[in-house]
Amino acid sequence: MTTRRTFIKGAGSLVLYFNVMPFDASAQQSSAAELPQSLAANRSLDTWLRLDADGVVTLSPGKCELGQGVQTALAQIAAEELDVDMGRIQVLTVDTGHSPDEAYTSGSRSIEHSGAAIRMAAAEVRAILVELAADELDTLPAKIAVRNGVFTIDGAMTPLDYWSVIAEKTLERHASGTVPVKDRDRYRVVGSSAERIDIPAKAFAENVYIHDMRLDGMLHARVVRTGNCEATLSLRADIDTVMDSPGVVKVVRDGSFLAVVAEREEQAVNAARQLAALCDWKHATLPFDESSVSEWLREAPAEVKVVAERGAVGSSGIARNVGRSYSRAFQAHASLSPSAAIAHRQGDRLTVWSHSQGVYPLRGAIAKIAGLDEQSVRCIHAQASGCYGHNGADDAACDAALIAMQVPGRPIRLQWSRADEFLGEPYGSAMTTEINAGIDDDGRIVDWNFDVWSGSHSTRPRGANGAGRFFAARQLAEPLAVPPVGNIPQPRGGGDRNAVPGYAFANHRVTKHLVPDVRLRVSAMRALGAFTNVFAIESFMDEIAHEQAEDPIDFRIRHLDDQRAIGVLNTLREQMSASQTGSLEAPAGVGIGMARYKNSGAYCAVAMHVVVNPDSGQIKLRHALCAVDVGLVINPDGVINQIEGGIIQASSWTVREQIRLDRDGAASKDWVSYPVLTFAEVPAVEVTLIDQPDELPLGAGEAAQGPTAAAIANAVARATGKRIRDLPLTPARVRQA
Repeated sequence: MTTRRTFIKGAGSLVLYFNVMPFDASAQQSSAAELPQSLAANRSLDTWLRLDADGVVTLSPGKCELGQGVQTALAQIAAEELDVDMGRIQVLTVDTGHSPDEAYTSGSRSIEHSGAAIRMAAAEVRAILVELAADELDTLPAKIAVRNGVFTIDGAMTPLDYWSVIAEKTLERHASGTVPVKDRDRYRVVGSSAERIDIPAKAFAENVYIHDMRLDGMLHARVVRTGNCEATLSLRADIDTVMDSPGVVKVVRDGSFLAVVAEREEQAVNAARQLAALCDWKHATLPFDESSVSEWLREAPAEVKVVAERGAVGSSGIARNVGRSYSRAFQAHASLSPSAAIAHRQGDRLTVWSHSQGVYPLRGAIAKIAGLDEQSVRCIHAQASGCYGHNGADDAACDAALIAMQVPGRPIRLQWSRADEFLGEPYGSAMTTEINAGIDDDGRIVDWNFDVWSGSHSTRPRGANGAGRFFAARQLAEPLAVPPVGNIPQPRGGGDRNAVPGYAFANHRVTKHLVPDVRLRVSAMRALGAFTNVFAIESFMDEIAHEQAEDPIDFRIRHLDDQRAIGVLNTLREQMSASQTGSLEAPAGVGIGMARYKNSGAYCAVAMHVVVNPDSGQIKLRHALCAVDVGLVINPDGVINQIEGGIIQASSWTVREQIRLDRDGAASKDWVSYPVLTFAEVPAVEVTLIDQPDELPLGAGEAAQGPTAAAIANAVARATGKRIRDLPLTPARVRQA
C-alpha cells in the first residue's frame, strides 16, 4: 500500500492538466468575451500554470524577460492569487513548445495583458483546488482558506495542500472567466518590492545569456555583409580558398548572403575577415545627408492621413498664431551585446534559440525562409543584454537558421560583430514635426494643428507573411517579397504615437505623413514615435509658457482636464520644491516634460537639472526628478528600475545619439562613431510613485522617454536662453545656438 503523501514524495513531477473538455459553443463565446485578451487567445489553464511534485508552482507566461523584471512581477501576481509564497514560484522562459502565444513583448503591455491573464487563470486554479480539498475534507469551499499552498479551516492547518489534492486527478478545464480575483485590500505580495528572480543567475555568471550557451558539438558562424540589405555582392576571388583556413567547416553563399562556419569562434572570425577582403558591394547612394534628413522627409512620397480631429481648427477667437518645428535623427538601439542566435537542424526539424521579443511570430517567419512547416520549427527565448525594440535579434536568428539548414546535425552558434550590429539592425526612424497653434487673449491654446513625418515603426518579420523583412531575405538569390511597411493605427499609433495631444484643446487636428521608404532600414525602437512627439509637444508648451512669463506647470495644468495627469505634475512640483539642485553652478536650468504614454498607459512627469558650458557646448545632466502613476503598482522597485532606465536611455538619445551618414548609408560602426552616455555622465535620478490601488496596473517601460527628452531640451533653453529644436542636442548644436 502506498499513501498519497508517499507517492507525492517519490514522484518526479505531477502536472496539473487543464485541457479541452466538451462544452457548449455559445457559452464559450459568451465567457471568452469576459476574459483578458491573452487568456481569451490561450484558454487552456495548463498553458499558464503547473503544479510540480516538489511543492513548486511553475508559471509559463508568453512574455519574455528582457531585463525589465517582468518574470518577477508576473510571479508576484500568480503568488498573490494562489496564496503561495514567492519562493514556490518558478517562471519558465518563453518557448513555442509549451508557452502561450502572446505575440511580442512590447509596448509596455506585459502587465496589462499577461498580468491580467495570469491573475484570472491563477484565481480559477485556486478555486478548483479548493473545491477538491473541500470534497476530501467533507466541508464547504467557503470554509477553506489557503496559506502558502496549504489548506486551513478556521486558521488550523489541514493535512492537505495543493499538491496532494491534485495528485490522483486530471482536471480538464478551460478558463471560464467566472471566478472572481482577490480583492486588492487583501494583497500581501502585490504592491511590495520583491527581489528580482532573474538576477541571482546573472550575478553568479550562470549561463543565462544566449552568448554563454554551449551545446554539444556546437559550431560557430559569422556573416559577411555590408549595412545595406539591398546591396549586391560580387567576389574578386574564389571563396573556396577560405576553406583552407584553420577550422573552417563550410562557406555558405546564397546570392548576396555570405557566411562561414568553423569549429571555434576565433576561426570563424578570422575566416569572415578573409571573406570580407574578397567582397565588392554595389548599392545605391542616399538622397540626403545628415543635415538634410528633415527636409527630405517632408518632400518624400508619403501616405497622408488625419489620425485625430476635434472641433474646427482655424476657428475664431485667436489672438495670435505660433508655429514651430522639431526633429530627431536616425538612432540605433545600440544594445550592449551584439545579436546572437543558435540554430540546430535535426532531420526535418529546426530548433532556434533567440533573444527575439516574439518567438511565435519569429517561428512562422523562420519556417517560411527555411522552407519548413511551421510545426517543424521550435523557437526558444534566451536572454541578451538589451533589446529596446526591434534590434538585430530576429535577423541573427534568421542567419543562424539559414546556415543550420546547410549544416545539419550540429548546433550553429551565430554571433554578429559590433559593426554587424550597428550596420545591420533596423534603426529608429528619423522624424520631423510641425506645430501650428492659435492662442486666445487669455494666453490659452485653443487651436492645435500637428503634423508628423516619419518612416515606419513596425517592420518586424511577423509570421510567414513577414519573412521578407529579414535582412537576409533580401540578400538571397531568390529574395522573398517584402510586405508593405507596417503602421500601427491609433489609439496606440506608430510614428504618430502620442502625437494626439493629451491636453484639452478646444480644437485639434493631427496628421500623419508615413514615408514608406526612408532609404534606411527602420522599425520599432523603444517608445516608437512617442519619444519625438512628446519632445515636440512638451517643448512647444514650454516655449509658449516662457513667452507668456507663466509657470510651466501652471500653464500645462490649465490645459488639462485629466486629474491623474494633473496629479503627476503637482507631485513633480513638490519634488522640485524639496530638491536642492538650484544651488548648483550656472549657467544652469531646470526643465520639465509630461505625458501619458500612448494616451492610455502610465502617466510620467520629469524634471531635469542641467548645466551647460557655452564654450564647449557640453551639457551636464545633474539631477532628474520623476513622478509616475502606473495605477496599481505590482513591484515598486521594479517600476522604479524601469523608469530610471528609461530616463537614462532617453538622456543618451537626447544629448548624444545619432546614426552618422555618408552617401553609401549608415557610417556608425562602433562606440566611437556612435557614442552613448557614459556611466560618469548619468544624472542622479529620483522617482516618486503615485500608487493608485483602485486603478488597473499599467506598464512603465516606455513612459519616461518622451518626457525626459522634453525636460532636457527645456532645461537647456532655460540655462542658455536659446532653443534647440533638433535632436540630439550635440555640442555643435549648442555652440551654434
